[in-house]
Amino acid sequence: MALSTQVMTDEQRKAVALEYLKRLDRGDDFFDLFADDAQVYFPKWGVANGADEIKRLFADVGGILAAIEHDYAYLNFAYNGDLLVVEGTSSGRTASGAEWRAGVTHAGRWCDVFEIRDFEIQRLFVYLDPDYADADTARYPWLAGS
Repeated sequence: MALSTQVMTDEQRKAVALEYLKRLDRGDDFFDLFADDAQVYFPKWGVANGADEIKRLFADVGGILAAIEHDYAYLNFAYNGDLLVVEGTSSGRTASGAEWRAGVTHAGRWCDVFEIRDFEIQRLFVYLDPDYADADTARYPWLAGS
């Protein structure tokens, strides 16, 4: 078996990540952007390994969301080889009707760490507070006044 790799620029990695976010926002299929053996981490879900587990992760997370929109004008990008870190904000609505917006509610700030090689997402680790509906604020005393 011969292994080959395609050299990618930072802008090409950025284009793959943006395509993933745009498809996510539109509700379009994005699984073809992932390598067959990719890994995805989502808080409170864990690490999904491979296509089947990744599809299950997104089905589970998608089941609690009715809509999501990333704020593309305010994204920050950091590059290091195959790694691309994207920091941003979002807004949306949960399946139960609760709305969130970064800067207005507690949810909506996020950071994704991508590893993109050969024009495929090899690894995506998502860092955010998955409490989109602010249902778990009572445990945090500093939120009592907000």
